[in-house]
Amino acid sequence: MKTADRLRRRGPATRPGQQLFVNHPLRWGFIVTLGVLLALALAVALMNLSSVVLSVFIAAFVALGLDPLIRWFQRRGLKRGVAIVVVILLFIAVVVAIIWIVIPPVVAQATALVKAVPGMVQTVQDSGWFDAANAATNGLLGNLVQGLGDVITDPNLWATIGGGALAFGASVIAAVSTGFFVVVLSIYFIATLDVTKRACYSLVKGSHRAQIEGYAERIMQSVGKYLSGMVILAFLNATFSTILLTVVGVPYALILGVVALFVTLIPLIGTVLTTVLMTFVSLFVSPTTALIVLAAMLVYMQLEAYILTPRVMGKAVQVPGTIVLISALAGGTLLGLLGALVAIPISAGILLIIREIVIPRQAKL
Repeated sequence: MKTADRLRRRGPATRPGQQLFVNHPLRWGFIVTLGVLLALALAVALMNLSSVVLSVFIAAFVALGLDPLIRWFQRRGLKRGVAIVVVILLFIAVVVAIIWIVIPPVVAQATALVKAVPGMVQTVQDSGWFDAANAATNGLLGNLVQGLGDVITDPNLWATIGGGALAFGASVIAAVSTGFFVVVLSIYFIATLDVTKRACYSLVKGSHRAQIEGYAERIMQSVGKYLSGMVILAFLNATFSTILLTVVGVPYALILGVVALFVTLIPLIGTVLTTVLMTFVSLFVSPTTALIVLAAMLVYMQLEAYILTPRVMGKAVQVPGTIVLISALAGGTLLGLLGALVAIPISAGILLIIREIVIPRQAKL
């Protein structure tokens, strides 16, 4: 009875952490300090390994983006192993084609563009329409063109670039090595995607494994369709942009098409950005050319929005425009253009989790 009375006077039982804090405050503080130091060490390690972690994420996204293609080959009668081999060979062929066919002319056009910009600026200033347009904009157009010419012809700019040639070379070497690592890791992820997923599912409790596996498969398939759909749309946009610029006589169309390929991977705003860029560059040819490019891109934007996107994206998760803008802004702020591209599929996956898990569970309460 005395023991029971003492327990009742103590009140509810304290947790082990509370008991440690009450009975051994020095030990509790030491353990908490170790935990904080461990968290800081992990944060520093992740910051130092940010490029590696980002490469792993890119490779994982590539594998998820190519998984719908593997399933497409399976539906055509190929076994999954054969379909994986075919997709890997196609992936390697695309990488080799980009290295040997696309990169050399792009580099050549980029070098020629840098050298030709001062002459192009002078040609625009000497053209008959420039004075009228400059007067209509209260000198804004002239300031923009003159500012561009001053930046390009500034000797300090070229001295800085020349002085940083060694650092630039080191950056190129690092980019090549990172790209090779991403390609190899992507091939590995493509070949072992099913094995990796089964290993991850085995870490989940058996009572929840089937449910978690079902949700995870739906999320990965939807994100994979989203990624592959965006790549197809970006490729179509870049191809159309290159052909359009070539037909109307805009120089350096190939490099502008490559820029469009990467920028239009950002949905909703990518096509708008490339349209503005292409129209501005076309002004160096003539106002008529710029108007033609602008009109053609506006027509293509409507075609893409109402015909291409619904057909290509299919059943992939649809991301609202506001979330696209917020994700692109946040990812771009953290990791640049690549961060904007990666952030949107992540947002798509989170949105699908909310739709498939959170909202149905809240409806049952």
